[in-house]
Amino acid sequence: MKKIQEYEKDLASIRTMMERSAKFISLSGLSGVLAGIYALSGAVAAYFIAYYPVSPLRYRIYSVQDPATLLKLIAVALVVLIASLTTGIILSSRKARRDGSSLWTPASRRLLLSVSIPLLTGGIFALIMLGTGHYGLAAPACLVFYGLALIHGSANTVDEIRYLGYSEIILGLIATSFPGYGLIFWAIGFGLLHIFYGSIMYRKYEK
Repeated sequence: MKKIQEYEKDLASIRTMMERSAKFISLSGLSGVLAGIYALSGAVAAYFIAYYPVSPLRYRIYSVQDPATLLKLIAVALVVLIASLTTGIILSSRKARRDGSSLWTPASRRLLLSVSIPLLTGGIFALIMLGTGHYGLAAPACLVFYGLALIHGSANTVDEIRYLGYSEIILGLIATSFPGYGLIFWAIGFGLLHIFYGSIMYRKYEK
């Protein structure tokens, strides 16, 4: 007869197999940490492009309206996005191989589909805000729609993604009351929060 420990091991294996089929659990926490570092680096670059040598505490006094400067800021954001996505794909693929799984699974496809609509909608909305001169709403919109995308996709991946989504939405709503400080909130939301939750995921699932 099997010992109780053997039954528990069998049940754990079955549970793991069910989770892998239902959820995308190969998402790399380390990629989240690196994405946060990229975002903080991008925020520093954006500060020097748009505000230097003005103190960060005096952002509200100044408004970036020069088209050339806005294009540079958008370029910085795109570089951060591409670097984050590339790192996420590479590290998550490596984690999937280590776990004996695949990066492209039904669960990962559901995750991609569930986050794509809020992200695309938010990106278009932010560009419209910039194009119509509502610069102070662009950063809060990015945070709120990103949070909605994370919550929408959290059913297909680890629980920490849902809590990150809640945090992004709350931060984005707070940012709407401080339109002159969008870069600071952007750095907190895409930088510090990614590092915080990515560290939790790394310690919980990868160590």
